[in-house]
Amino acid sequence: MKMQIGEIIRKYRKSKNMTQEEMASRLGVTAPAVNKWENGNSYPDVTLLAPIARLLGISTDTLLSFHEELTDEEVKQIVYEVDAKLKNEPYEEVFQWAKEKLEQYPNCEALIWQIAVILDSQRMVREIPDAEQYDEYFCSLYVRVLDSEDETLRNRAADSLFGFYMRKKQYDKAEQYLEYFSLQNPERKRKQAEIYSETNRTREAYQAYEELLFEEYQMVSGALHGMYMLAMRDNDMDKAHMLVKKQEEIAGCLEMGKYHAVSTRLELATVEKDTETVIATMQDMLSSLEQICGFCHSPLYEHMKFREPREEFLEELRNNLLDCFRDEETYGFLKHDKRWQELTHIGCSR
Repeated sequence: MKMQIGEIIRKYRKSKNMTQEEMASRLGVTAPAVNKWENGNSYPDVTLLAPIARLLGISTDTLLSFHEELTDEEVKQIVYEVDAKLKNEPYEEVFQWAKEKLEQYPNCEALIWQIAVILDSQRMVREIPDAEQYDEYFCSLYVRVLDSEDETLRNRAADSLFGFYMRKKQYDKAEQYLEYFSLQNPERKRKQAEIYSETNRTREAYQAYEELLFEEYQMVSGALHGMYMLAMRDNDMDKAHMLVKKQEEIAGCLEMGKYHAVSTRLELATVEKDTETVIATMQDMLSSLEQICGFCHSPLYEHMKFREPREEFLEELRNNLLDCFRDEETYGFLKHDKRWQELTHIGCSR
């Protein structure tokens, strides 16, 4: 827990390899005085705080233990204590106790944010009378955490302030806190869509949600493929089949088009030399190629603007697919199958 000033003096004096006598001599006090400070029997005169800090090579804030860190366990213990008190004591008493605790640890950002969230939510859940009287205090706590060097804590504080102003229907102020989320963070777009919805900008809300859904498909599909690769590396074929099936299902569920759904099967079927599945998948991929951007016509994405693929692009893609399917190193096990020969034009006049 928080170190007292005597412990701070002892800690940094020893780190300087300085005896109590040497420290006393430089400060113009007696060695017993230094000893009393370190044992907590007395405190340095206020006029000595700055000289002591300079001598020890620390700031006065550190000397006064304002910058002393709490461990994660210590933070959890205080938060647990707040939670326990809320179950048995009046809200105002718990609030005052927690406020005093934060005054003891004014720079522990994790503690500040967690206590603020607990007390802020509890005043709404418990329908505390005159709950608005606490608004300014909780906002000040969240704002303090916005300056944290820890990105996660900054985001949490911004999220809390966003939620606070959304509840107040102060949407302009809520929107200001979106700047604390990176443009790549999907939460930013989701929250923006929420603001659009609440301010009757329906089209913009739909578009933001649709863009989020489309981007999430790319992310989820990529994650499933990464898991599939791990399963293949571990030779866990049951899991590999399950993951391929999931990729196919999510492509269908989010209406990405038949091509994206069926193409997920090809690699695994090829590894297993499953002739029937490979041939069927090749046929499905080629026949659905013109709908490779099938999502363009899905009602799920009707507010998004897509560019239809050009004929030249589709023809190039078809030729690339056929070149891939003709690769005998990969598909040599099909070389005697007439369906493969006809599909790839191998053995036929071109």
